[in-house]
Amino acid sequence: MRTPDEKCLALDLPRMLTACNDSALCCCLTKPRSRKFVLSIIPFRSPLATAIPPHLLPHLRMAVNQTVEGMFEKTFWGPVTATLDWCEANYQFSRYIAETVNTWSNLVAIGLAFYGIRQVQAAKLPSRYIVGFAGVALIGIGSMIFHATLLYGAQLADELPMIYVASYFCAILFDTHPGFARTTKTTSLATIFFLFNILFTWSYSIFRNPVYHQMIFGVIVFTNTFRTAYLLKWSEFSSRIPQDTKAAIGRTFSSGAGIFALGFVVWNLDNIFCNTITRWKHTLGWPAAFVLEGHSWWHVFTALGTYLMLVGNIYLYDSVFSLLG
Repeated sequence: MRTPDEKCLALDLPRMLTACNDSALCCCLTKPRSRKFVLSIIPFRSPLATAIPPHLLPHLRMAVNQTVEGMFEKTFWGPVTATLDWCEANYQFSRYIAETVNTWSNLVAIGLAFYGIRQVQAAKLPSRYIVGFAGVALIGIGSMIFHATLLYGAQLADELPMIYVASYFCAILFDTHPGFARTTKTTSLATIFFLFNILFTWSYSIFRNPVYHQMIFGVIVFTNTFRTAYLLKWSEFSSRIPQDTKAAIGRTFSSGAGIFALGFVVWNLDNIFCNTITRWKHTLGWPAAFVLEGHSWWHVFTALGTYLMLVGNIYLYDSVFSLLG
């Protein structure tokens, strides 16, 4: 994960600049709203970092600025305004899509969400699960728009639904009444849900730090996981659910949680080792290098993990509802 203001770009400049691929140096450009670009040479650990004579730097600045200005004139969405910019190169294959693989990988989440909706309808389960899967599809669509444009408004279309949908699932996990029954507990949970999301939206509009969003999202995900474990192992319903049913629910949910966690690991590796992975991409070449787009694998793994965790939760609540009925 790199901020738009300091993103290392692999440019087809003279041979001496390709030392970037040898960990010697990297051409980093600041991209303020004025579209003026400033080149700075950031040394790594190689002695080649000093290979460029100082008197050549003005010419290199001009070459880089001309290259980048031309690149942005060819982009449909204009300069990056999002507070995040991922490891995938921007506008590498199309002027209409900023991050190609990160954009299209969201189709996995959208496809699984619609498949889940059909399964819920076929099983005639409560409509709360249709709303949940529809929320997952909304996240996928928002993420597609974000990665295609790298605009701040599109970033919010990705990040805010993540909080809304995760907190919606959290509210469901604390409500053991089927459907949308209007009980005192359900009303209280709905009130807490709406107030929480209003408060988060307001606070995130002030504190535009993506780490804040990531921390809140992580807390909600952990809360959902622990609540599921409680219902399955220690709640008043646990002893009344058949053992083989509990085992099936546990396997399904645990598999989903494990795949989701794997996606989180890949997401971090892609952020931490972005420069190294970028060199690997150039060595491997495209389209084979698509497999090294770690953020797209985060989309795939979290989509599949979320789907399995939802199936496990639906199976669990179906068992609970049958006991209540």
